[in-house]
Amino acid sequence: MIWELELILYLFLVISGLVALKVRDLLVAVVMMSVYSFIMALLFVSMGAVDVGFTEAVIGAGVTGILFVVVVYQTTRKSKD
Repeated sequence: MIWELELILYLFLVISGLVALKVRDLLVAVVMMSVYSFIMALLFVSMGAVDVGFTEAVIGAGVTGILFVVVVYQTTRKSKD
């Protein structure tokens, strides 16, 4: 395994998770969680679990991200910020 690559992926993983938690816009939070899931898929592939990485990319980053974006667009904003 390439430990430098995994270290960079872990760093991006932590950053995307923190941004998803701290941001106030729901659409940005959904996109950051999809990025988080895709980085997890890359980590699984780098560790040799290609089938788990593929499943995480398809379900976690793909289907769930699209579903959350559709749900966010179906909601209405109640505050003025």
